[in-house]
Amino acid sequence: MDLQNDTSFQALDVAVLSIALDPAEEQQAMIEQYGITVPMLIDANRAVSEAYDVMQWAVGTGEPGHTFILVDESGEIAWIRDYGAPQNGGLMYVPIADLTQQIEASLAG
Repeated sequence: MDLQNDTSFQALDVAVLSIALDPAEEQQAMIEQYGITVPMLIDANRAVSEAYDVMQWAVGTGEPGHTFILVDESGEIAWIRDYGAPQNGGLMYVPIADLTQQIEASLAG
């Protein structure tokens, strides 16, 4: 929720989409519990996760880690960063200022 409410991030004018493998019913419960307002995509067959190669950072349960992807207008990856994998710091929360700065730098090209 911090990300979607941050004015610096909003100024980047990028769309946010959350992708999860969990069933829609479980996601709906989380949406309601945490007041999530970004669109959710259920990737039950892992097609999207595999297409964008985030499974390389899968956690011990075989699920994608905490990965952010910036996709350009043509559908290509412009920037990707995984934070959840142990080799990448094992973060489950990324400071918004850090994330915004990295995405902004990628957008600037």
